[in-house]
Amino acid sequence: MSSSETERRFVDIMSEWLVSLPHDLKILYEAASDENLERAHRELAVGAIISTISPNEHARGDRYDFLSYCDDCILLRLALRRIAGANDEDAEVFRGRFSDFFAPLDDELAVCERVMGDLFKWLDSRVEELRKLEYKGKTIVAYLDDDEAAELLYEEGLGFATEYPVDEETIGDRLKKASTILEVLERRKREFDRKTA
Repeated sequence: MSSSETERRFVDIMSEWLVSLPHDLKILYEAASDENLERAHRELAVGAIISTISPNEHARGDRYDFLSYCDDCILLRLALRRIAGANDEDAEVFRGRFSDFFAPLDDELAVCERVMGDLFKWLDSRVEELRKLEYKGKTIVAYLDDDEAAELLYEEGLGFATEYPVDEETIGDRLKKASTILEVLERRKREFDRKTA
């Protein structure tokens, strides 16, 4: 695949991921509630949920708002790849439940890595940090062990899905170049680096 073909494929993948984000979020909720999965993987699922549904202070208030969800789409998949990639029977069963999601995942992430380079490595390095997130004053442990907190997180996810501003019509033909996505991710990385400096 040529460089231009790879970039076109990357744009197509990101467009699909942006549209499907609320649906894909449900898979994280399934992982968080699956008591057969390792505790660490369930914690990672909750962290990825929190990362996705947290208010997006980086939205720019213009027609490219949908691009501010690109890193969420990638982080969600990197987290789910780790969760479902464990070498045990329970992870295999979980993968099987969502085979349509997991079957193309490695190939799609490989395309992202080729196009994104160091930006992909940066996002991948953030996955383990997701376990340390808090949301509305509660830790990940609380969201796993307290039924009331778990219900709150579920309701927050429903609210996110209801208000999510991206669909095929929103994107339309606005997303044509890989550089458009890369510029947004570069800006997110700079903002992240400033906050954590």
